[in-house]
Amino acid sequence: MTQLERPSASRRHLLAGVGAGLSLAAAGCLGDESASITPVSLDGERACDQCGMIVEDHPGPVGQLHFEDDEPEGGRPGQFCSSVCTYTYRFDAEDEGRTPLATFLTDYSLVDQEVFEEGSDTMFSSHVESEAFSRTTDLTVVARSEVIGSMGPDLIPFGDDGDVESFVEEYGGEPMSAEDVDRGTLEAL
Repeated sequence: MTQLERPSASRRHLLAGVGAGLSLAAAGCLGDESASITPVSLDGERACDQCGMIVEDHPGPVGQLHFEDDEPEGGRPGQFCSSVCTYTYRFDAEDEGRTPLATFLTDYSLVDQEVFEEGSDTMFSSHVESEAFSRTTDLTVVARSEVIGSMGPDLIPFGDDGDVESFVEEYGGEPMSAEDVDRGTLEAL
């Protein structure tokens, strides 16, 4: 390598490093707003923003959405009685140009759920306390299991892979990243 080639290579590395640093800084700034968002409790007479059912009155996973600028009601997050309602509302909001900053679902790895039968349906208890939620970025959901939610077939979320495996062994279903859910996933339920 000649003396002239070294500065050129060093300059490319420097520019690449500066570019990467700026990209990370920008991502960090954008992520800071999202990172500071925490889930809220969905207890009381809170109605689902998708279907109108009272969130805490129904079994299964529940959810909440925090938007960049256009919260549904007086600065509170969107609140939902099921995973399906959460995703449906989110997809519709995104289609309208709104930007969700954080999506939270019940994390059945964090709670002691009760399993109960209602007729021929198997259901999990609902958990509306703020500590029961995890971000969808940290969750795996199980689709098409024997366990249903408040709106019927639902996506059952877990933060721990071992819990996912145990659930699938007992109740069947297909695990997938909660971030990979799309309208097609909901339609296939």
